[in-house]
Amino acid sequence: MKLIATFTVAAALVTTVFSSAAGDIAAPAQPDLAKGAASFGAVCAACHAPDGNSLIPTNPKLAQQHPEYIIKQLTEFKAGKRENAIMNGMAATLSDSDMRNIAYWVNNNKATPGAAKERELVLLGEKIYRGGIADRQIPACAGCHSPNGAGIPAQYPRLSGQHADYAVAQLTAFRDGLRKNSLQMTQVAAKLNDREIKAVADYISGLH
Repeated sequence: MKLIATFTVAAALVTTVFSSAAGDIAAPAQPDLAKGAASFGAVCAACHAPDGNSLIPTNPKLAQQHPEYIIKQLTEFKAGKRENAIMNGMAATLSDSDMRNIAYWVNNNKATPGAAKERELVLLGEKIYRGGIADRQIPACAGCHSPNGAGIPAQYPRLSGQHADYAVAQLTAFRDGLRKNSLQMTQVAAKLNDREIKAVADYISGLH
């Protein structure tokens, strides 16, 4: 009887330990879209427009962007891993839940389409985006960002319809070592010249 009692107590302890451990692994909190809308309006709308479709060519469109990607960028702005004087300050005021709420709210907004401007550049941009430049070992953008620019959640952002001016600035920053939060993009952009960067950005702007 004593052996049975000992076994019963031990089993109960094991059950308690596993139950506690399971309880410690909490499911991620669901985003609060109402709070996300409020935070976006207070912190982000002045630069990115009330619905995330920025009207300022040097500021990115955020509407329909993958929430995981937005959270990653905000986290890295806050930590200083991605540098931008305005965004570093803005992100510093946001909690993890603020970032999550904002990211999922703006993702629900439909992105407005963009338009390419220069036919000759668009043709070059399309060639690079879809096929890369084999003899210089430049991979096709479509391999990571998908043929229609939809991207891959968490890893690769949506590019479709993004402002060309913003895309040029980011590709140039990657190439010149000013933006350092993606080794893969740094390595790709390092092989592009100014005309190629402008061409890819113009093509992206009209991509849908």
